[in-house]
Amino acid sequence: MTPRKRAATSRLGAICTAISRLPRGTGTLIFLMIWEVLARISASSFVIAAPSQILDYSLTHAGLLWRAFITTLWAAARGFFWGNLAGILLALVATLLPRSERLVSTLALLVFCLPLVATGPILRVLFGPGDGPQVTLAALAVYYTTFLPVLVGLRAAPQGWFDLIRSYGRGRLIILRDVRLPAALPYAVAGFQIAAPAAFLGAMVGEFTGAERGLGVLTVRALRALDLPATWSIALLAAGVSICTFSAVGALGRRLDLAPPEVLLAAPVGNPSSRWTGAAQAFLALTVTLSVWHVAMQAYDLPRFFAKRPWDVWRFLTSDPAARAQLFAALSETLSLALPGYLAGLALGAALAMLLTLMPRLSATAIPFAIALRSIPIIASAPLIVWALGRGATGTITVVAVMIFFPTLVACRQGLARTPRAVLDIFAVYASSPIRRLFGAQLPAMLPAFFASARMAIPAAILAVTTAEWLATGRGIGALMATVASTSDYNMLWSAIALIGFAAVMSHALVSMLERWVLSRTNPEQLAR
Repeated sequence: MTPRKRAATSRLGAICTAISRLPRGTGTLIFLMIWEVLARISASSFVIAAPSQILDYSLTHAGLLWRAFITTLWAAARGFFWGNLAGILLALVATLLPRSERLVSTLALLVFCLPLVATGPILRVLFGPGDGPQVTLAALAVYYTTFLPVLVGLRAAPQGWFDLIRSYGRGRLIILRDVRLPAALPYAVAGFQIAAPAAFLGAMVGEFTGAERGLGVLTVRALRALDLPATWSIALLAAGVSICTFSAVGALGRRLDLAPPEVLLAAPVGNPSSRWTGAAQAFLALTVTLSVWHVAMQAYDLPRFFAKRPWDVWRFLTSDPAARAQLFAALSETLSLALPGYLAGLALGAALAMLLTLMPRLSATAIPFAIALRSIPIIASAPLIVWALGRGATGTITVVAVMIFFPTLVACRQGLARTPRAVLDIFAVYASSPIRRLFGAQLPAMLPAFFASARMAIPAAILAVTTAEWLATGRGIGALMATVASTSDYNMLWSAIALIGFAAVMSHALVSMLERWVLSRTNPEQLAR
């Protein structure tokens, strides 16, 4: 390391040390004071509400906020239960029937990638009055984030344990009970920790589609009235709930004395040597999806005016050139904004994880801020970000990046922490600098977690960009779906859902291909597991 670099590192270390020695709570007080001053200075810009204004609104409307909060929390709790139950059952099916793993994973991903902005109005018509859409969307928001960790956990036990059980002549059910389920428990808790805030977000999105009560309803009213203190109050309340639930599930795991899972997310499923190629199983998943779609519509005898079948969507796309052009133009605009935001969020999360590895003292300040920023529901943060940065590309790209960077940060920090101790010891013996150790040892160990996060971030990017278009920019496929839902143009709505879901699954496949290519050159043993 050059003298200049050593001096810069020394100065940063001194700053971190000084920050860490401040009395507890001083940083929060300083942050609130700066926030208050900035809000007062920029009062005419209609972007930031001062803490004093937020506190005044919360106290004045405490009863209203409490009733709305209880309504949303009850729907989120039920969605959390049913979504996690579905995720666990899917993981069990994929584990007990290994040949079905790729099919189950693809179907689960396809449903998870359906935009909540579009499925909400359809569910509202199906369920009618009540909180059915809120509960369903909460469940849809969490089942996949539980399915993946539990699937990894069910396969996490050492091979010797399976061999020992088989040597006693025991079957799959005994192995499941005595080996797989205990090994999967830490992974399940980690999945629940991620799912808890997502369930609250799903319930709020469901309330956007015509509910009578809940925080989502209050958010809509605040946005329409341009009531900045109300919008910030609801956003911070939702963020507080998300942080509390995230922390509570983590505390439960520690109370149960569960060791943190080694790898939270799986590498792409499927054995390259299998006679079922990825393309064949993807085709099978598509066929099953279309069949289930058609059979479900017919079984419940849903009217074709509202419940479009696959053939209806195909006929609409091939017979109406003007509508097809409008739909593809909207989709193109959405993807052109989602991609840079997606890449920016991944880069920001990975870069911050590496920075915190080099300067761990910054974690005490950076991590709580990152959790708070990510915990604000996208339906509340998206309009605020767009108001601040404008209705152009910058605002929407920022919304997507904010949605993605925190899960990437968490995954990458986990990957960096899994660098083998023996490898780090070799670098220590040669007195390697922290930078050399990072790029020579820790970065390759981080790559599997980074790509796992990149796959999981695809549905999050779609949710973020369509929500920003729906609530703030008025352009793209998100705005188009909101418009056609209000005018009952169900041909266009179902076609938009099908196209955005197909784009998400194809994007997931491309990322998985890139992951295998990179890991085969940097971490080949990861693919052999």
